Amino acid sequence: MHPHEAFVGLTALPHGATTQDLQHLTDDDIDHDQHRIRLGRRPHPTPLDPWTWTALRRCLQHRRNLGSRNTHVLITMQTKATRTAASDSYVKHTLRAVGIQPRILRSTRLVDLVGTVDAKLVAAAYGMRNEAVIAYLSDHVDTARLPNP
Repeated sequence: MHPHEAFVGLTALPHGATTQDLQHLTDDDIDHDQHRIRLGRRPHPTPLDPWTWTALRRCLQHRRNLGSRNTHVLITMQTKATRTAASDSYVKHTLRAVGIQPRILRSTRLVDLVGTVDAKLVAAAYGMRNEAVIAYLSDHVDTARLPNP
């Protein structure tokens, strides 16, 4: 398995990272002491579980093996000799071999959170507008919250 595949999958599902978050993730966004990363517009760094932290370390080792000085975590053969980020298309297609897209994993996480936690709290934690989170509530009715007739 390519190191990018594991890292993209693990940051998209349990941590709800966007492809843009991952595309622009650099060394400056990594807190090695606390095992946290800064994702996009989130107000606080995201703590990583041991599996995601290991996947991140494998990505960094992959970059060292390529001899790249690019500070982005996800680099390609085209970006290894530059300072540019991997393309949006590259990140979106990282999980093609397993038949899923990172946005589906992120959406799955957000639907779960919005259905079990206050939507405003989810919006604040993920650095989203309240209106953006409402889309994850559509077609979801939590019968436990309905009054008993």
